[in-house]
Amino acid sequence: MTFTPRPVRRSLPWLLAGLSMIGPFSIDAVFPAFPLIGSHFGVDSTQLQQMISMYLITYAVMSLFHGAIADAIGRKPVIVAGMVVYSLASAGAAMSTSYTMLLTCRALQGVCAGAGLVVGRAIVRDSLEGAAAQQLMSRVMMIFSVAPVIAPIVGAQLLFLNGWHGIFWVLMGFTLMLSVALMLFLEETHPPAARTSFHLGDLVRGYLSFGQDRVFWPLLISLSVNFAGLFLYISSAPHIVRDLLHLSAQGFPWLFLPVVGGLVMGAWLSGRLASRRSVVFTVNLGYGALLAACALHVLIALVTTDPVLPWSVLPLVLHGVGVQLAFPTLTLLLLDRFPHRRGGASSVQAFCSLLLCAFIAGVMSPMLSGRMLYLALGASTLTLVGWWSWRWYQRLTPRSPPAPRVPAVEVELQEEAS
Repeated sequence: MTFTPRPVRRSLPWLLAGLSMIGPFSIDAVFPAFPLIGSHFGVDSTQLQQMISMYLITYAVMSLFHGAIADAIGRKPVIVAGMVVYSLASAGAAMSTSYTMLLTCRALQGVCAGAGLVVGRAIVRDSLEGAAAQQLMSRVMMIFSVAPVIAPIVGAQLLFLNGWHGIFWVLMGFTLMLSVALMLFLEETHPPAARTSFHLGDLVRGYLSFGQDRVFWPLLISLSVNFAGLFLYISSAPHIVRDLLHLSAQGFPWLFLPVVGGLVMGAWLSGRLASRRSVVFTVNLGYGALLAACALHVLIALVTTDPVLPWSVLPLVLHGVGVQLAFPTLTLLLLDRFPHRRGGASSVQAFCSLLLCAFIAGVMSPMLSGRMLYLALGASTLTLVGWWSWRWYQRLTPRSPPAPRVPAVEVELQEEAS
């Protein structure tokens, strides 16, 4: 089957970036409001962390279905419906009268938020291939990378206007506007002739069949862990900013600006390298940056008894560069293992990544956020797992049986590995 490129609207990267921003906003915008929410509902910091874990768990579970449903009925209906329901859940969170109600609305937000990320990746791969797909993915990542720094800043400013409630009202307004834009400008990229019927039994068997592809496993692990080390710092932001750096709610940019700077630079560099250097070079460069960042994290934590600005947060720039260099290429390689079930493959990867993030937010962050050295060692362990998985993939690829349609990036990798 030959790939027929589709014309891509100029609005597509912006729409996909808007969808990708939902995740960072849902997590990071509420960080400055933790003390107010805790005081309002009488809950401690451990219970407040459930706001992140509950969101991520439901996000992960539902992500198993978003891609399969999109493969069955089309991409656009799934994304638009998800954003509309998300806006309603945000309104419910703003009007919560109990912490249980707030957690329930957070869970509903998680159910819907994944529609944009999971199905958005499939839209990129429906529309483009090879270097063009990597460039579009990089552009999307560059645009959405501003979200982690905007979210806590916006959240902190809203505390002066309407307390913690205003954060959820803004999320509602943003997703409502995004829903309208999607209805007006998003084109369907998965035509009826290419759709597959949705049956739960077939869905489970299809997911199990992914595991029969040996090459799928190292890609799945490497891609799922790719962002995990950085997310450990992001999910620990309230402890780092308030307890370790001793800053107020207005101090979150000290942590998030280096992260965003690195993510933007990495996304730009990934797009530049897409048509100039090999897949192996790009991903190896990404992991080189990640490993160097982890080494700096550990070294600075060992040298300084207490965190010192800006040195304790500067390695996050290099960490962000590494994540963005590896992420677009790893994503495309994973989706291309199953050309006819890209939505399902994206769902499985998102599920695994989000479960890992939920574990990081709910278990690793509370355990390690007491000291920067513990965080550095935790992030280094996660990064080493990703690097090892990438090396595993390189060893398997030359000997693995060919996929139904070997993508251009895979051919390039095989040639270089040979």
